[in-house]
Amino acid sequence: MELLEEILKPENLNKAYKKVVSNKGVAGVDGITVEEELEYLKEHKETILNQIRKRRYKPQPVKRAQIPKENGKKRNLGIPTVTDRIIQQAIVQVISPIFEEQFNDNSFGFRPNRSPEQAVIRALEYLNDGYEWIVDIDLERFFDTVNQDRLITIIGKTIKDGDVVSLIRKYLSAGAMENGIVKATKVGTPQGGNLSPLLSNIMLNELDKELEKRGLNFVRYADDCIILVKSEKAANRVLASITRYIEKKLGLKVNAEKSKVTKPRDTKYLGYSFWTTKGGKWKPKPHIKSCEKLKRKLKKLTDRSWSISLEERIKKINYVVRGWVNYFRIANMRGVLRGIDEHLRTRIRVIIWKQWKVAGRREKALKQLGVREDIAYNLANSRKGYQQICKTTWVKFAINVERLKRKGIVFLLDQYERVHMEYAN
Repeated sequence: MELLEEILKPENLNKAYKKVVSNKGVAGVDGITVEEELEYLKEHKETILNQIRKRRYKPQPVKRAQIPKENGKKRNLGIPTVTDRIIQQAIVQVISPIFEEQFNDNSFGFRPNRSPEQAVIRALEYLNDGYEWIVDIDLERFFDTVNQDRLITIIGKTIKDGDVVSLIRKYLSAGAMENGIVKATKVGTPQGGNLSPLLSNIMLNELDKELEKRGLNFVRYADDCIILVKSEKAANRVLASITRYIEKKLGLKVNAEKSKVTKPRDTKYLGYSFWTTKGGKWKPKPHIKSCEKLKRKLKKLTDRSWSISLEERIKKINYVVRGWVNYFRIANMRGVLRGIDEHLRTRIRVIIWKQWKVAGRREKALKQLGVREDIAYNLANSRKGYQQICKTTWVKFAINVERLKRKGIVFLLDQYERVHMEYAN
């Protein structure tokens, strides 16, 4: 059976449909939502399948969206229609296993049963083998600069079904709609489509093969790649030669300002940095920028001027806390988490203090929570700022950790200990 027919088999399309529906997401340029897609397919499915088989199918342009990055710039996203997301997912389900056999074991991004955690662990293995100089390669706007002709040529070496290659090419060149105007996409692979992660790995597998051929130790997660060597001289040499390879052979752009030779303590890889024990063994920790980003999120969620119920606020805080700790679960960070938890508790106490509003209610609440009558009166009528009051011993006693936990809040250190216990078992 031809590969295209494998893609268009009802069971494969049904699986793709369920995957896209479970991921939800917004409508594309046609305005058809995930909820409306089933009715649309009942009416148009056979027409779409016939068009694909005859190479007459024309994917809709992606809907251009931009999301802010940490550095203040914006990342382009391309949102395909729900129909095109289903077709792309159907393609991925069939051709991904074919390319998986070719992918390097040191590639961890957008692959089944692989994670950022595994990439960091692999990097640690190299560090502890003595490869303590890191070449940090930063690809500039990778998804926006991929050479489509090169990518299609690479795909064609493995996929011999011309109908499938033609369909992939159409998705690459479908265009993007921004402010009602469709612009051609002659370069790049729109970030946001179901095909995009696989296509990025197919392209960067060429880099993996080159690094392997040169006998270099490396770890790659999508377009985040580090190479680990034993000396600064070797690192500088590798940075120069690999930059030439990437730009001349792959047609990609290396960001000269961000690409650098660095030591593990100064490295930020997938949100992690590294430190050594007294015995000289390298261990992972969250990078300081990752911690600062978490603090900013929690600060936003605990803004006392935000009109939201404490119950709803706690749900949002717990979502962030669980996600962050689960991502960094292999890191050593008890000390860091204690400090963030303490600050978080103060900010929650401030929210509760503000909710009590007037002096009489504050005094009554403090007394009910076990504070002496004279102290409750003085605190309730104090002119000090919220933060200052909520850092006092008596407010901490009244709104203590156990009472906050009974309200449902999950603190970082508790989540960390819980995850480690589960991990150990």
